[in-house]
Amino acid sequence: MNPLRPILLAATLAVAPALAAPALAQPVSFDAKDGVKIYGDFRQAEGRSRGTILLFHMAGSNKSEYAPLAPVLNKAGFSTLAIDQRSGGNLWGDVNKTAAKAKGGSEFADTIPDLEAAIAYGSLQHAGPIAVWGSSYSSALVFVLAARHPEVKALLAFSPAEYIQGYSIEGEAAKLSIPVFITSAPDGGEISSGEALAKAVRDRRAVQYIPKNGVHGSSTLRTDEDPQGASENWKHVMAFLDDAFPRT
Repeated sequence: MNPLRPILLAATLAVAPALAAPALAQPVSFDAKDGVKIYGDFRQAEGRSRGTILLFHMAGSNKSEYAPLAPVLNKAGFSTLAIDQRSGGNLWGDVNKTAAKAKGGSEFADTIPDLEAAIAYGSLQHAGPIAVWGSSYSSALVFVLAARHPEVKALLAFSPAEYIQGYSIEGEAAKLSIPVFITSAPDGGEISSGEALAKAVRDRRAVQYIPKNGVHGSSTLRTDEDPQGASENWKHVMAFLDDAFPRT
């Protein structure tokens, strides 16, 4: 027997967790209350789940907006569900299957049943408390969602504003007293929109982070879209999540 074999084996086992591949995306589908089939990717947290984060995309987009972001959240102990909403498109080299197959309206507000179905599916996974995360138009809708669903325990909004016809997003924000994280591009209009929503949240539970370098929506965390700011912006997102869902 090679006398070095036990030593080499022990060394291999010691580094194996660090070399482990990120959780693979599990394709899932489920029905919204109006019968539209919603397609998404579910990923398990690495280790014990601290919570489930529901990831909603921007206009013209799809679940692949989060392909490089979800593994970071999984490694931090969060299960994730990224969905294709019926108002979206084929960015990131991927097809929005929900939008491609859905019949009926595809205005921003028409996606509310999609987001509510994601809450129901996420809750069934028993992977801890629910947080909702929106990008651009969906960052407005998550305020509507959280105001309706007490099972939502935290909210992250990337470039929110009054995008949704027939709704006052500031009015929805005023119904909330859960932890809220708001960020945007370092753009005057986006900053002021975020500030109004942050002030509306009750009990000073909202945090507004204004990045030095950033871009619109959740892309502010993608190194391919925001190479100068993504790393720093992630630090603030993780600090918020650690406060809202403390590690145990």
